Amino acid sequence: MRLLLCEDERSLSRAIEAILKRNNYSVDAVYNGKDALDYITVGNYDGIILDIMMPIMDGIQVLREIRGRKITTPVLILSAKSEIDDKVKGLDSGADDYLTKPFDSRELLARIRAMTRETATQADSCLKVGNITLDLASYELISPTGSYKLANKEFQMMEMLMRNPKRLVSTESFMEKIWGYDSESEISVVWVYISYLRKKLSALGADIQIKAQRNAGYYLEADK
Repeated sequence: MRLLLCEDERSLSRAIEAILKRNNYSVDAVYNGKDALDYITVGNYDGIILDIMMPIMDGIQVLREIRGRKITTPVLILSAKSEIDDKVKGLDSGADDYLTKPFDSRELLARIRAMTRETATQADSCLKVGNITLDLASYELISPTGSYKLANKEFQMMEMLMRNPKRLVSTESFMEKIWGYDSESEISVVWVYISYLRKKLSALGADIQIKAQRNAGYYLEADK
């Protein structure tokens, strides 16, 4: 699951980002309202964590702008403002939830789970292509002969492929969705993780393969 974190206090942003990544979220972080709006507009996020007091454009402005553009991604506001009027303003502007600082990391994670629950429950708990099943809850890649627990990025790549069987997933899509726009990783990292997944599929006796289309991307194809 991919989140956008919009928090201008760098030390707090790094701490939240670390918590989220330890809990298997993919995170992009921005530090002002303008960048937040730009990322939300072009990105594909499952949830947004939005500070109110940000430079250039505050969180309420960002929230009203994206709701005005019919962007329905769930938003959790983080704010030091704890007055009822501030909470009402945030929720009336289009936020799905409001959490005041300071907060416990367990509550933050619970709020995120609640905020994204509808999206998560809309998806099946497992994906199946050929004789391979991907368990979305346990991150396991399963075949009749065994299973592998996938690392976070392996899991996200396999999920993208299995949600789009026989359809090409571009290398750029993998980079944007999983590594994020600000990643310093080379695009060759996609090939490295594809190699990991191919080895696991082979070891599991999969009747599907990850095929490459030169200079374009990858897709799943059933063995003939």
